[in-house]
Amino acid sequence: MDVRFISDDGVRSCAATELTELLDRPDGLVWVDIPTWDDQAHETLTTVFGFHPLAVGDSMNRNQVPKVHRYVDHFFVVLHAPQSGAHGHVHYVELDQFIGARYLVTVHGPVNPAIDPSTAMVEVKVVLGRLESGKLRPGTAFELSFALLAALTARMRAYTAELTKDVWKLEQQVTGGHLGDPETFLDEMFRVRHGLLTVGTMAALSGEVYGRMVTIEAFGTGKGRDLLLDAVDQFQHLTVMARGQKDYLQGTIEFYQARTNTKMTVAAERLAVIAAVTLPITALSSIIGMNVIVNERTQWLSVAVIVLVMLAMSGALLVWAKRKGWF
Repeated sequence: MDVRFISDDGVRSCAATELTELLDRPDGLVWVDIPTWDDQAHETLTTVFGFHPLAVGDSMNRNQVPKVHRYVDHFFVVLHAPQSGAHGHVHYVELDQFIGARYLVTVHGPVNPAIDPSTAMVEVKVVLGRLESGKLRPGTAFELSFALLAALTARMRAYTAELTKDVWKLEQQVTGGHLGDPETFLDEMFRVRHGLLTVGTMAALSGEVYGRMVTIEAFGTGKGRDLLLDAVDQFQHLTVMARGQKDYLQGTIEFYQARTNTKMTVAAERLAVIAAVTLPITALSSIIGMNVIVNERTQWLSVAVIVLVMLAMSGALLVWAKRKGWF
């Protein structure tokens, strides 16, 4: 657990034993960051801060969707960021926040063992860098929380941009006449579409969370409301970006599938013509072949007549198929 005190003099790290004293001060902001859950984290949230047991339980466990809960003196917010995994899977990296008047508590995880734990600390590192450089000087805990949110949306935009590069590459391959393995190629396109669908869903649900905070005027009608509206706008922008690219990719997939299906249909029609042309010949030869050729001696005249009949039948069928436009 990392405890930091933010004042006009900058940001400094503090010991966990100083937390009660820091919270009693009338100045500055207290930021408690919990990278991984442990007994100390549970004790701090329940005893020092006195958070609701349900909120503590939510911060300890994984939450499937973003959420916001309003309490008497603070808000509990759950957000997610995307992280690429194996075989096209998208991991939900969770960031929980307890936002009070003069304090912010951030809780990370649980993190899937398949990904690097440091992926959960991306937003914290960005905001710490801004605090230490003096570029960020939050006056309230929500301003500090909004800085984390801005870093999270930047991460979502970067993830969407990477997927967009894949969309462009796939579209160029399709329009360029890609004739590779359809199953492998479609699998790649569907994985990219899944990533766009995931980040779009994350943004849409998060936007609804902050939209509700605007409705209930969670942080007043001044700067707090403006920041909330900015957050809603950012999430709506991300939703439109992700859905637009997903729809574009879906059009590419449909174009590829239509072209592949057309090729298969043409091939099937040609095979059907071949079968139709050879079927009468096969039937005729099976009926009279043994009576003409397999005998004490071959009846060459009969053989010649039968071959001519076969050729005539095949030619007639080819002409008929041509007139029908089958090939």
